[in-house]
This record gives sequence, structure tokens and C-alpha cells, in this order.
Amino acid sequence: MDAFPVNRAWELVLTGRDSRKLMGHLFPGDHQEHGAVLLAGVHVLRGRVRLLVRDVILATDHVDHVAGKRGNWMLTAQFIRPHLLRARNEKLVYLSVHNHGGDDRVAFSRDDTASHERGYPALLDIVQGMPVGALVFAPHAVAADLWLPTGKRVGVRRAMVVGSQRICLYPEPPKQAPGIVAPRFSRQVLMFGETGQRILRDSKVAIVGLGGVGSQLAELLSRLGVGHFVLIDPDRADVSNLPRLVASRWWDVLVSEATAARWGWARPLLDRLRRQKIDLAARNIRRANRVAKIERVFGSVVAPENAARLLNCDFIFLAADQMSARLVFNAIVHQYLIPGVQVGARVVANSQAGEVTDVFAVSRPVGPDSGCLWCNGLIDATKLQLEATEQKQAASQRYGTESPAPSVMTLNALAAADAANLFQFYMTGLAVDGSFDIYRRYHPLRGGLMQQEPRHSGTCPECGRGENARFGKGDGAHLPTMPGA
Repeated sequence: MDAFPVNRAWELVLTGRDSRKLMGHLFPGDHQEHGAVLLAGVHVLRGRVRLLVRDVILATDHVDHVAGKRGNWMLTAQFIRPHLLRARNEKLVYLSVHNHGGDDRVAFSRDDTASHERGYPALLDIVQGMPVGALVFAPHAVAADLWLPTGKRVGVRRAMVVGSQRICLYPEPPKQAPGIVAPRFSRQVLMFGETGQRILRDSKVAIVGLGGVGSQLAELLSRLGVGHFVLIDPDRADVSNLPRLVASRWWDVLVSEATAARWGWARPLLDRLRRQKIDLAARNIRRANRVAKIERVFGSVVAPENAARLLNCDFIFLAADQMSARLVFNAIVHQYLIPGVQVGARVVANSQAGEVTDVFAVSRPVGPDSGCLWCNGLIDATKLQLEATEQKQAASQRYGTESPAPSVMTLNALAAADAANLFQFYMTGLAVDGSFDIYRRYHPLRGGLMQQEPRHSGTCPECGRGENARFGKGDGAHLPTMPGA
């Protein structure tokens, strides 16, 4: 199989910040043509190929972007050469960009196509094994002419902007897919329309951790009409989980974990009498939305094969609290430009004094534009090392099995509802600018809400844009997974 297959849907992905930078340059209001270069990582999936924009380089008018001999505008050789060499050295896709008039449909002119045919074979020789191509934008449309190392050419099905809301641009307005919105969603349709409901139906989400918060998320998202779920959790239900697992029943746990542990050699058999948390979540999803697709993964997201299941998702919910899970989630968001939210709840109690000192629920959106969990001190390197090296810790990676902490269903519901709202507004286009740049921390004991703007470092090896940062590298970098986890 070719490294860059032609029989798959190709799409471009760029962040909201990069989109604003590029579109502001191409459409400043003067109705003239302008130019730029994009450098993108590549992610090859079973059904599509994603070009992940790592950098946007704007061309200066009349210096880098000049009138050509044949009447059309062009980027100068002096401008494009260092970017071609960078594409070769960093294994990135080089994309030249310009704009046309119009609004929601766009195509290359004959002069554009002739220019590609004259020059792109030479560009392929320079980048040595990577695709090159061109993009043409209208204010609400994009078209592409991508040249693969084999000499074959492909276009892009769409460009997807990943910001506070998801925006999709196409070469021309797509035809609405057939299908009637189910009557049970009629009240939701009044808020985000039939198009929004179809978007939710066609969306694929991952929930990592199906405990107290994760089970709430499965319930809420299935009732919103989400059509495809990836459920990942390595744990089985226990007696102490039942008050917090949505719609759990006493016969889901016929033997407690403590009892099973005392039986030694018989424990694997007795463990089977405790239902997997992913099965409970799947049962609830089926009850709410019987046509939803469900992928169940009984294991840790830290395992490479399990982390790979997230890479074809539109959105990721992290409801597991292990540092290793945060590490992998954070890397996927920035390496593959897939947004998500880290969500949880906590009761802080002083056991000696017998008092509750704080109660809070958190919802932390993590997108390619916002600061990452490393930048905000939310990945503890010491705990991460313990999880990676201590056998006892590695054997008890499942939430709540070793040091049980206070937990209440109502707090989990608060955190899950906020995260589900964030997702539905992002997917359906209702979100306002900046909504993905705020961490929210609810303090119901005191009746307060604390908002925090995430910190971001341009030199961060995760979310920064340096040569060695993982941002937008796609398949060009390794995820921090743990084989055998």
C-alpha cells in the first residue's frame, strides 16, 4: 500500500488561531490576491488522511508574492525554498496558498493548474518523498491540488477548523445527507437545528474512564444523539461504585473486589461476577440510543493499541485521573489536533478532624490552541514516575481500587454536564469565541465558580511550535504510551 493512499478522503485540519491568521491575511478587505505557505504533518487513517497544519507562513505582497510572467500571481523561489527544505527535513507537507473571490465555492483557474503542472514535479524532487500541493480559499470554501510522490494527484474533501467551535469548509456546499431527524430529538432541534442534530449523530467521541463521571457522560451524550462511542476503562464495577454508576444494579456486582481478592487462585473466576464498567456504560447508551455504534475497550488508554482507538475520534473526554492517562490524552490533543476535555470531581476531607474542607468539580477544555496540561501543572512528574515504575501501582491503575477517596454522584453530574455542554456547543457551532480557553472549577459547598485562563508556553515540547515539539506532527512522532500496560 502507498504511504499516501489516493483511495481515501483527504482533509486539512488547522487550529482556530491559525485560521484567523491565514484568513485575515488572505481577505483583508482589499479584494486582491494574497499568498502564504502552510506546513503540515500527516495522519493516515483507515478511511481518511488528515493534513495537520503545524505552521502558517504569510507572504509579503510584492516581495514574496509577486505578479508572474503569465499574468497570475506567484510565490517567489527565494520565499518558498527554505520552507521546502524544512518540509523535507521535518517530513512535512508543503502547501502553497492563495485566494480567489466568491464566498462558499472555489476552484483553481486554468492558469493555476498549468502552473502546478510546470512546477510541482520539481518541488517533489526537493522534498524527497513527501507530498506537495496547493490550496485556494474563498471566505467560506477551500479546494486543493495535492501531488503525491507517486505522481498521483488528490484533492481535499474539506478543511476543518478546530477552535472554540468546529468549522468545516468545502470546495462547494455539500449536499445534505438524507435522513429524518428522530422525533425524540425535536426539542433539541429547536436549539441547534436539524443540521446540528445530524452533526451529533455523525460524531464519534471517546470516553476514557467509565467511573462516576464517565458513566454520566455516556448517559448524557447518548441522549443528545451522539452516534459513535469509544469506551475505554480497565476496571470492573465494585460495591462501592454502585451509588455513582448510572443505572447500575446490585446484580452487576455479585462479588466485591475485596472478597475476590481473598480467594487468591480463584480471583480471576470471581472477578467475572463483577461487570466491566464499559459494559454498564454500553448498556445505558443502548437504552437511550439503540442505533449508536459502540467500541468497548477493556484496558488502559496507556496501551498503544488502545490509545490508537482515539485517533479517529472527533472529541475526547478524559474522565480518568491517572497521570499516565493525562499524559497520553494531552499528547493526542496536540499531536493529532483532536480537542477534548479533562473532567472530574473531588471532595477534600480532613480525616483526623472529621470535616470536609472543600468540594469542587472541574471541566478543563484542552484544545490545540489552548495551553496544555503540562503548561498548567496538571501532570505531576513524580506521580507519573511512580505509575510507570512501581509494580504495585501498575497493578492497581483502576480508579478507586487502592486509596478510595470521597465521591458523590451529584458532583460527578455537575462536572459531566459542563463537559457535555462544551462538546455540543463546539460541534454544532453555538460556542462563542474563547469558550475553549477557560478552565471552570465549581465549588458547590461555597456556591462559587472560579474561571482560569490556561497558561501556554511557546517553547513547550507538547503544545509549542518548535521543531522538536509534537504539535501537529501526526504520524511523525511517537505517543508516550506504555506497551504491555
